[in-house]
Amino acid sequence: MKRSLFVFVLIALVFSLPQTGKAQCKGFAKKVCKAELYPFIHDGNYHAAILTEGEEAELYKTFYSDQEYRVAICGSVGLPNVEFQIVDAHRNVLYINRNDNYTNTWDFKLESSQQLKIVVKVLKAGDGTEEPVSGCVAIMFGFKIK
Repeated sequence: MKRSLFVFVLIALVFSLPQTGKAQCKGFAKKVCKAELYPFIHDGNYHAAILTEGEEAELYKTFYSDQEYRVAICGSVGLPNVEFQIVDAHRNVLYINRNDNYTNTWDFKLESSQQLKIVVKVLKAGDGTEEPVSGCVAIMFGFKIK
């Protein structure tokens, strides 16, 4: 009886830990990153994940013509620079923040509606002798009302 209770508690703990980290990351996106969109209107979606130095993530999103947008990328305190790039369906890089001193926002307007890929990567900070740093990285989108 004690053994089965222990196993049940252990399984419950294992399944609850990733959700806690995910919830905290979403909270980070809401509290910290949403402010980066101002004066644009947040689209209502929160895209956030815990990434480690050297890891990258991709997100696809449809953007519509003649609409002004802002993309904001935020990394939690202690993370190295977060590089992001915006790529179209033909693999043309439309923007990369490395060319703008790793700024965390980009404002743009497209001539035609299209799906774009947003690629974020947490750069490596040190010489590789230290334990890699992990933290929350959020991708937020805003638009201007015409």
